Amino acid sequence: MFYRFCCKLTKKLKSITLLRKKIIFYTCGDQKKQANAAYLIGSYAVMNLNMMPEDAYSLLVSRNSTYIPFRDASFGTCMYNLNILDCLRGVHKALQYGWLDFSNFDVEEYEHYERAENGDLNWIIPGKFLAFSGPHPKSKIENGYPLHAPEAYIPYFRNHNITTIIRLNKKMYDARRFTESGFEHHDLFFVDGSTPTDAIVRKFLNICENAEGAIAVHCKAGLGRTGTLIGCYMMKHYCLSAAEAIAWIRICRPGSIIGPQQNFVEDKQNSLWAEGDVFRGKMLNEQENGKTAVTRILSGVDDITINGSNKNRASKKEEMDLYNDDEEERNGLTQGDKLRALKSKRQARSSSGSLSQEENKIHTRSSSQSLRVILQASVQGVNPLALSDHSDSRKRTRTSLPANAVGGRHTVSRGRKARSSLQSIRFSRLCHSIPKARAPLLR
Repeated sequence: MFYRFCCKLTKKLKSITLLRKKIIFYTCGDQKKQANAAYLIGSYAVMNLNMMPEDAYSLLVSRNSTYIPFRDASFGTCMYNLNILDCLRGVHKALQYGWLDFSNFDVEEYEHYERAENGDLNWIIPGKFLAFSGPHPKSKIENGYPLHAPEAYIPYFRNHNITTIIRLNKKMYDARRFTESGFEHHDLFFVDGSTPTDAIVRKFLNICENAEGAIAVHCKAGLGRTGTLIGCYMMKHYCLSAAEAIAWIRICRPGSIIGPQQNFVEDKQNSLWAEGDVFRGKMLNEQENGKTAVTRILSGVDDITINGSNKNRASKKEEMDLYNDDEEERNGLTQGDKLRALKSKRQARSSSGSLSQEENKIHTRSSSQSLRVILQASVQGVNPLALSDHSDSRKRTRTSLPANAVGGRHTVSRGRKARSSLQSIRFSRLCHSIPKARAPLLR
């Protein structure tokens, strides 16, 4: 959605026929759509105009307006609110670390693989973390959700340098189906919808810090448990706040981190920041002393079997108890099942319309989820948001963001502060006051 929104808006802003006209970006009175629209236009300002998140957010609330917060995808009471500023800060951090880059972003590939029938997978940190729905012993459709055998993922994993798979749910398939194909496989089970122990967090971080390639992480739906542990890594090694980590993970994979997992990530923030400082200091000292990098010695609990090679392996009964989450299934579908079903329904609804490559039309709800904002382009002959020409029409620059003048008279690189561009853009909110509504999901 965000990619297509940026392409559509940038195309209009660089149009010669619209150069001296105002572009009105609007939505209906639904507060959920207003919040989604504020996120879209605010993120566009952060990414394309090089604005700081706080500056973009201040324009959105310049007329004492308020937006309802985003909530998780759970079916219970909302336990954690995520506001628009958190999302803008998450986008800003992603730009800093190079996670957000349209120059090599293939929107058709992204939309293909995020669909349940094609694997239900999303990159959270490109080249490092892939989140995906848990494989099944054999490919089939269950409760309306397509399930895939491990072999279905192997070609994609090999083509994208994924060397390690981490399973967080109970054993639904034989790990040897991955290990015999050359992958490392680790089991770190904890119950669906719950939070991990400190031992599991330490083990997860240790595995990821020593992995040679990218890491594919899954639970049942690849949302709650998966996003929680990836968020812990992001806080430790990239100094993201809990809110920034949750926001970015949900931008990449909507529905991630649910219920008490949100508060868990927030509670772990300060301790993981401190651990990250210690880790980086240790690595710096080792580099200065000419020592090698971190060895591949795993530390942590002894009661979790990894590839069946743990010398202190638990008894067969204890191992069965460890992966026995039948209790959560006694009353019917698990939370993971419900999330899978919900995702399938939304994907089916979003695919009902056809796409026009020329217009880059958004085939989800995003085309109307916008607040009313006026963007007034400069009348001085320079188009501040024009994209550079690209040989591949499917790939558009997102982080390099060169801005071309009309007729090619002037080019502003992303590395420079586009002062004239910022001064030439005026945001003016025109939304009416609307009664409060239930918080929307961050999509």
